[in-house]
Amino acid sequence: MASVKQTTKKTSAKAKPKKKKKIASVKGIAHIHSTVNNTIVTITDEQGNALTWSSSGVIGYKGSKKSTPYAAGVAATAAAKAAMTMGLKSVKVVVNGTGQGKDTAIRSLAACGLEITELSDATPLAHNGCRPPKKPR
Repeated sequence: MASVKQTTKKTSAKAKPKKKKKIASVKGIAHIHSTVNNTIVTITDEQGNALTWSSSGVIGYKGSKKSTPYAAGVAATAAAKAAMTMGLKSVKVVVNGTGQGKDTAIRSLAACGLEITELSDATPLAHNGCRPPKKPR
């Protein structure tokens, strides 16, 4: 019988937190995805690489409170503060969705000190939709 060699991993008592990197550019894009149930705010650099993100659920709201405009504003504030610590100064805002929180999220980004240079809506709209079923005789 062959002997089996066991190895044990040593875990360090103090795990070092990741250090936030400073970004080279001071411009970015804030993507606000607002659905009926939640609002997700993602802040990226100009190439589209995600820097930070937040949502109503991550902040701590559950159930029907996630869909409120207040929860969307708190989520946008958290994402903006994290991006500003990385050195972000101005953002283009791209809004997607039909939820209640998109207006409050835009106002929260501006209130945190980020300069909004451009505002666009990327909500997908149906041109004509599917063909309806034929009428019963």
